Amino acid sequence: MPEGRPIEILLVEDSPSDAELTIEALKEAKVFNRLSLVEDGVEAMAFLRRQGPYANAPQPDLIMLDLNLPRKDGREVLAELKADPDLRQIPVVVLTTSKAEQDVLRAYELHANCYITKPVDFRQFMSVVKAIEDFWLTVVTLPQRGR
Repeated sequence: MPEGRPIEILLVEDSPSDAELTIEALKEAKVFNRLSLVEDGVEAMAFLRRQGPYANAPQPDLIMLDLNLPRKDGREVLAELKADPDLRQIPVVVLTTSKAEQDVLRAYELHANCYITKPVDFRQFMSVVKAIEDFWLTVVTLPQRGR
């Protein structure tokens, strides 16, 4: 990442409380980041494809994706974005309440970069988001934005 350039994060989350916790945890991040929030899969794809009200949306460096979303679920979003040559290189962290083995397997089959089950406990949730931030925004070299 070029020095000083913020990391662009797209959070796809329909739960206002989970979105608020994630935003709060990322505000305390060591890395300067900008977070965009969309609440369902249809909005996520419009944001990623810069359609409609998202015409000037930044291309994210990282997507944090819930699976259980209204209108278009996270599995469909993951399949669509990993099939799109302009979007497939963006790392996707699945952050969901589902512990179902079929969801874990399906997410990896669809090329999710990691699968994390959201803890119910507030402190644990904050700890998980901080771990995501530490790993994905500090340790990992993210691809340069293509557009």
